[in-house]
Amino acid sequence: MSGTKVIIVGAGIAGPVLAIFLKMKGYAPIIYERLPSPTEAGLSFMLQPNGLRVLSLIPGLIDKIPGYSPHKQIHCSSLNGTEEVLVDEDLSSSTMTQLFGFPLIGTRRTEFHRLLIETAQQYGIEVVWGHQAMDFEQTDDDVRVKFTNETSDTASFVVGCDGLHSNTRTVLFGREKANFTGLVQFGGLSPTPAVLQGKFAFINNYGDGRHMVAYPVSPDRYSWAVTIREPEAKEDWRSQSTKEQDEIRRGSLSDWGFGAGELAKTGEKIIKFGLYDRPELESWFKGRVVLLGDAAHPTSPHLGQGANQAFEDIYHLVRILNEHNPSASQPSTKTLGHVFQKYQGLRLPITTELVKGARRRGEARVISGVEACKRRNELVKSIFSDEGSRKAQAELLSGPFRESEL
Repeated sequence: MSGTKVIIVGAGIAGPVLAIFLKMKGYAPIIYERLPSPTEAGLSFMLQPNGLRVLSLIPGLIDKIPGYSPHKQIHCSSLNGTEEVLVDEDLSSSTMTQLFGFPLIGTRRTEFHRLLIETAQQYGIEVVWGHQAMDFEQTDDDVRVKFTNETSDTASFVVGCDGLHSNTRTVLFGREKANFTGLVQFGGLSPTPAVLQGKFAFINNYGDGRHMVAYPVSPDRYSWAVTIREPEAKEDWRSQSTKEQDEIRRGSLSDWGFGAGELAKTGEKIIKFGLYDRPELESWFKGRVVLLGDAAHPTSPHLGQGANQAFEDIYHLVRILNEHNPSASQPSTKTLGHVFQKYQGLRLPITTELVKGARRRGEARVISGVEACKRRNELVKSIFSDEGSRKAQAELLSGPFRESEL
């Protein structure tokens, strides 16, 4: 292996993308993942223009992304027997590309993850499965990573991309208490309902004490997720048993309007998980080890920015690394300190606000009581007519660069 070696902990969504960027800049990344092989866990997510802008720097990748772009977004309410369209806006690929340079793409996590792993391997990047990092021994020149299977490896520096349950974060900063938010989410994949045939809409459906988001991931399949208030549930994307899935299909969601009921009744691979808060970190690095993505700023899913913000992290980390170490040679601890401090100083305030914003949006969506829900619906309408809100959304989707500095 030639070039300065970098160990990436975590082969989820962020790890392979970071590895490709580092490889393109002359480094020699290797990825270690605790799971024995790629997993079928998780459902889907929406790749947004800011995330796609970063991925576009990997030649040919965007054209291979498996997924589908919505044609419009509809915010609707099914409340006390009354159905109402709150917002109906154009989200077509042509409109989004004209506004932001890239469309929205709904993609199934397993298929997108497979593409990222295969792309990393095509760049000659090794992915080592079944290795959970448990300790980091740092010197002035390198980091030795020790794994739970009693093996180890050494590299110039380490990036923890090991997600929501980051062991890298725990080793660096100690175990934290995750606080249950009171919100639970469950969802699945379903055939496109009759009412949505040909519309390919990104749907936000508001009910009394519940909210559903749904979008197409293929011409004939929708991914959907419902958020409700419920006693504490585990935070592990756990697939429900056949009995539990049948209870969801036959439950109170089955008569929900705008196609929501049909999505629930025909759901496949239904999973359920609790939503938890974690304290914001004051620092993302220690010595030669730095955090990125959900390992640094875990967030609830209500803004749909989790993966997209991880890609922005990657862009800025590699950009700053390239600025301070353009030859991709062995960086000193002092140089890495400058790089990590600058990266953290840029990204930590932004992601902290987005995490708080996602939390607020989740709370605002799941409201109980007819009168309170009516006030929520009016708020939804007002947000989409508010110039300040539109400007903030445009700035978010236009990140993280106008012209790449890589």
